[in-house]
Amino acid sequence: MIPSIRSRSNRFWTLLVTALVVGSSVAAIPAAVSAQAQPTQSVVGQPDITFSTASGAVTAGSASKLSVSITNRGEVSRTGPPDYEDLVSTARAMTLRFKDGNVPIDVKSGEVTAGQSGAVPVGSLTQPVPITVAESADPGTYKIPIEYEYLYTRQITYDRSGSVDRTEYTVTKTGSITVRVEEDARFEILKTTGTAQVGDTSEVTVSLRNTGTQTAHSATVVANSQSGSMGFDSGSPSASSHIGKWVPGETRSVTYDVSLAPGASVREYTMGLTVNYEDGDGIPQQSSSMTAGIETLPEQSFALSNIESTLRVGEDGQISGTIENTGPQAAGSVVVQYADDAPTVIPIEQSAAVGSLDPGESASFTLPIEVNSEAEPGQKSIDVAVSYRNTDDEKRLYEKLDVQADVAEERDQFEVALAERTIESGGSTMLSVEVTNNLDETVSDVEGRLFADDPLDTGDTDTGYAESIEPGETTTMTFELTAGSSAVTEKTYPISLDFRYDDADGDSKLSDTTRVAVTVVEPADDGGGLPIPLIGGGIVLLVALGGGYYYLRDQ
Repeated sequence: MIPSIRSRSNRFWTLLVTALVVGSSVAAIPAAVSAQAQPTQSVVGQPDITFSTASGAVTAGSASKLSVSITNRGEVSRTGPPDYEDLVSTARAMTLRFKDGNVPIDVKSGEVTAGQSGAVPVGSLTQPVPITVAESADPGTYKIPIEYEYLYTRQITYDRSGSVDRTEYTVTKTGSITVRVEEDARFEILKTTGTAQVGDTSEVTVSLRNTGTQTAHSATVVANSQSGSMGFDSGSPSASSHIGKWVPGETRSVTYDVSLAPGASVREYTMGLTVNYEDGDGIPQQSSSMTAGIETLPEQSFALSNIESTLRVGEDGQISGTIENTGPQAAGSVVVQYADDAPTVIPIEQSAAVGSLDPGESASFTLPIEVNSEAEPGQKSIDVAVSYRNTDDEKRLYEKLDVQADVAEERDQFEVALAERTIESGGSTMLSVEVTNNLDETVSDVEGRLFADDPLDTGDTDTGYAESIEPGETTTMTFELTAGSSAVTEKTYPISLDFRYDDADGDSKLSDTTRVAVTVVEPADDGGGLPIPLIGGGIVLLVALGGGYYYLRDQ
């Protein structure tokens, strides 16, 4: 009994366990079926890209920025959450390539990434690209193909559990833009004539042609310097020249006065040219900038050589030498000018004309100069300038010269020497004065004058005269001198002489005063008797009278 009861018991538990297992499995089946039956959804779409130009018409021979408008209209064929719709309609990593090989418009961009990081959402954005339009481009419209590539999400599949699946594609397509080249006036530089010289102003002529298809009205050509060393007219950095009406195909020339600063480097300079004008509708227009090159010459220069000086303190002298035109151009009406301002050195003549000088040609010059008595002897640097006319017959001044001139010590214009240097106290004498011309020129109408102070005095003859005295020549003048009784014997007293004369140029001059000494001596002793000459003369007279008496009596 006991075994059967245990057997039934085991079977019961077995059946119970089995039932529980089966029951739990059956209970789990609806949940699994429910999970597998969860519904999925999807959003489907794609970008829709078109191109256009947001810029206006362009002109031939110009460079500018072309604004390319990129429009994405975005197609969504199966809608869903807005974020997913935006995702399937956005072009990502979009790049553009302009195929401009068959049009006269050169797009300078290469491959372009559109928008920010290549993302182009639904809407429009503008992409600027640099272009150059050929001078030969005829007016009209031109189609420029655009090859573009982008990445997009075609489909997004999702369910409520948050599972998302994406399908993405990369596509390459071709679009285009249309660019219109309008009729206009265009300009081209044909040639530049003339050279600019450093330190001078020169005429430079530029020839231009209207190569466009329209007439430019009220045209003005504006030139702008592209260097601080170059200017126009009175130093302005720009200049303009009015043309007026300028028809297609016509060549016009404009001339500017171009100046280069002293010390500017010798190289080719450039100036920018633009044409301001009105089109046929009276609307102001401006051409693209053009550049004209200008060749240059070195600064005109001169050199001095063979300098000689006869300058002396207190006298007139001269500086002479050779002036050479060291080029690069011929110089007309060349004048060597004294250009210093030293108070003790005074030009007698301010300049010396030497005529015209070709490059490398030279001529001699002489500048007469006076050095006053307050000057110091020695070598002096004296500024000299050269005035001349350039090849345009315009007056110019070259001021980069000086001469080193020796100035000799002061000397008396006349040297005097006395034949007799004594005078008796209380007596008078005729002084013979030897006068020597120390100057380097012949002097004329020479009048000497004697001066003396008490106890000496001049007599009736206190002046002497010579018609002329050559350099180094000596002539004798005679003056009367008296000595008062108060003059101390064996004492030396001064007397003075000066000379008024005419120099070689006929100018009246007064010499410096020259002092010489005379000595007062005792009067000669006559011994108290009759003078022997008087006695001798009386005897001769008596003899003659007696002889005459006897001669008459015998007759």
